[in-house]
Amino acid sequence: MDFEIVMQELEALGKERIKKTYISNGAHEPLFGVATGVMKPIAKKIKLNQPLAEQLYSTGNYDAMYFAGIIADPMAMSEEDFERWIDAAYFYMLSDYVVAVTLAETDIAQVVADKWIASGEELKMSAGWSCYCWLMGNRPDAEFSASKMALMLDQVEKSIHNSPERTKSAMNNFIYTVGISYLPLHDKAVETAKAVGPVEMKRGKKKSSILHAAENIQKEIDRGKLGFKRKYVRC
Repeated sequence: MDFEIVMQELEALGKERIKKTYISNGAHEPLFGVATGVMKPIAKKIKLNQPLAEQLYSTGNYDAMYFAGIIADPMAMSEEDFERWIDAAYFYMLSDYVVAVTLAETDIAQVVADKWIASGEELKMSAGWSCYCWLMGNRPDAEFSASKMALMLDQVEKSIHNSPERTKSAMNNFIYTVGISYLPLHDKAVETAKAVGPVEMKRGKKKSSILHAAENIQKEIDRGKLGFKRKYVRC
């Protein structure tokens, strides 16, 4: 299946209602409005295809960029490739749910994520924190340094309220993910969540979101999810 056929199939799957939803969350033209679930049959036909993924990602079309993340071969991507992808990720659904997810399936994930967290750029920082969430929610605890994760929790506690809006969301999710999926620091994550308290995330013209890591951790504990690991990062 070549580039032109994939673009035609994606366009045929587009829905105006979904397109409006994506735009309300920060997407802009060009896009078709394709629900992510209906992309799966096309992805099954293609499997992993990095050259095609690069073609699709370079279009600037949100649906094509999202689909590129599904068929990308993360192990074939270099740090420079990920820098190029994050530079083109113009809103959080690309930075956190395409680029960060794809990065989380590589051996260079922590190295790149650390650089993005230190960048001072909102979406790079958001992608970096999100990448750690995807990693900890999937990989064995032994792959992470407890001392490093503890320092990252301290960093979140000190800076979350003064961070850019999307970064706030990713940092809040980091506390939650450590609390549920990284057992060595469960107690510290709970303490951090309580110390941080509610986090207000402004959303432009929309009503602000109030994020509660402590409440969300407790809800998952009540559901018996402590220690949860997902089988796959990408669906």
